[in-house]
Amino acid sequence: MDLSIKNTTREERKEIVKNALAISLSGSDFPTDKTIQIVKEYVNGITELEDVQKKIISLYKKDGEI
Repeated sequence: MDLSIKNTTREERKEIVKNALAISLSGSDFPTDKTIQIVKEYVNGITELEDVQKKIISLYKKDGEI
């Protein structure tokens, strides 16, 4: 399935993000504000999902949480 911005609607991207966050929260209660800000870039059609993933991984590596 192609999850690129050009092949998804905003509503589809919101659902994709909601499902992904539900899976990723197995060890915590809520995503950080920064994480929410980054995933909104995908929902709003600004940043592709692959780049969102890279940004979030980089964010946690910098904070030493991984």
